[in-house]
Amino acid sequence: MSDKAYAWFEEQQANRGIDLAAVKAKIKALKVETPSWGYGDSGTRFKVYKQNGVPRNPFEKFEDAAQVHKLTGACPSVAIHIPWDKVDDYAKLKQHAADLGVSIGAVNPNLFQEDDYIFGSVTNSNAAIRRKATDHLLECVDIAKTVGSDVFSLWFADGSNYPGQVDIRARKTWMYEALKEMYEAMTPSMRMLIEYKFYEPAFYHTDLADWGMAFNLANKLGPQAEVLVDTGHHPQGTNIEHIVTYLLDENKLGGFHFNSRKYGDDDLIVGSVNPYELFLIFYQIIDAANDKNPQIRQASDNIAYMIDQSHNIERKIPAMLRSVLNVQTQYAKALLINLDEVRDAQERQDVLGAEDAVRKAFEFDVTPLLHAVREEIGVPVDPMKAYLESGYDESINARGKGGASW
Repeated sequence: MSDKAYAWFEEQQANRGIDLAAVKAKIKALKVETPSWGYGDSGTRFKVYKQNGVPRNPFEKFEDAAQVHKLTGACPSVAIHIPWDKVDDYAKLKQHAADLGVSIGAVNPNLFQEDDYIFGSVTNSNAAIRRKATDHLLECVDIAKTVGSDVFSLWFADGSNYPGQVDIRARKTWMYEALKEMYEAMTPSMRMLIEYKFYEPAFYHTDLADWGMAFNLANKLGPQAEVLVDTGHHPQGTNIEHIVTYLLDENKLGGFHFNSRKYGDDDLIVGSVNPYELFLIFYQIIDAANDKNPQIRQASDNIAYMIDQSHNIERKIPAMLRSVLNVQTQYAKALLINLDEVRDAQERQDVLGAEDAVRKAFEFDVTPLLHAVREEIGVPVDPMKAYLESGYDESINARGKGGASW
C-alpha cells in the first residue's frame, strides 16, 4: 500500500467529518461466514460440474475454508449442511476445524433432496413424512449442541405447482408445528433463522414465500426465531434494503445469505451484479447501529453475515475470496456515509442533498483503506493475489475429480 495514497484518503475523509480510526475498527470487526457447500462441486438444475481438486469430504472443505480466513482474517466460521456434511464423529470435525483456526458455524438442515420430499417435507400431507422431516430438524439441534453452534439456517423447498394441488392452510399449520418442536429443543443461546423464497422449486405457491410469512412465523415461535434474508430470493425490483430496515426496527433481522442475482436465484458472487444494492443494505444497518434506541442498536449488532453461493463454473476458493472482498468493499464504503449530513438533508426535505450524501460515499475508492486494515491485522493487502501465488490451488489438484457435491 502507498503511504501517500492512504494519507490523501485519510485527509479527504477527515475533511468530511469521518473518523477513519472508528471506520477501521468496524471493518476489522465484520465477520462473514463461508458455506461448506461453496467449496464443493455444484451446478445448475441441469448438471453438477466436476472440478479438479474439490474437497472429497467435510474435513477437506474446512481446510479450504481455512485458507479464506487465513488470507482475509474475516471468515472464522464455516456453515455446514446436513447430510451433505454428515460425519460419524462431529466432535472430531469440530476439533479439526479448531486446529485449522476456524469453527463450525450455522447448521443447515436439508429437507429437499430425498424422494420422500417430492410433495413437501414438514408440510407433507403424509404424517409419517412430516415426522421424518421434523426428526431431521431435531437431529440438527443435537449436532449443533455437539459442535457448539448456536445458529440454524432453515430453508424449505416445500410448495406446489398447480392450483388445488394442496391444502395451503393445513400446510401453514404443519410448518408451525414442526418448527415449534424444533424451537422447544433449542438451548437458550440458540437462534433459528427462517429463510423465505417466492418461487423455485415450487412454481404455484411456496409455503414460506416472502419475508412477511417468515416474520409472522418467527413472531409466533418466540424471540429466538428471526428472519434470514437471502439476497437472491426476491421478485425482480424488490427493495431489499427496505425489508432489512423493517426487520431491524422489529428486532427480527437474524442474518443474511449473501449472493447476487440477475434474473432468478442465480447464487452468483455477491456484489457482482448490483453492488449498489449491497452498499445500501449496509447503509441501513449502519444507520440503525447509530440509532438513539438501544434495542435498535443491539439488533444491528446481532446479525449473522453468511455467504450462500453456487460456484459452478469458477474455481471455488478464488470465488469465495472474491465474495468476501466484495462484502468488505461495500461495507467500507457504507461506513463513509456522513449520517449527520444525511439527516440534516432529510430534515430540510432536500431530496437531492440527501441522495448525494449517500451516493458520494459509494463512489470513493476504498482500496487504500482496506489495504491499511489488512496490514494492521497481519493479512495480505491483496488476498486474491496472495492466494494465487501461494501454490495451494495447485497442491489440492492431487485430490483429483469426484469430490463432494450437493
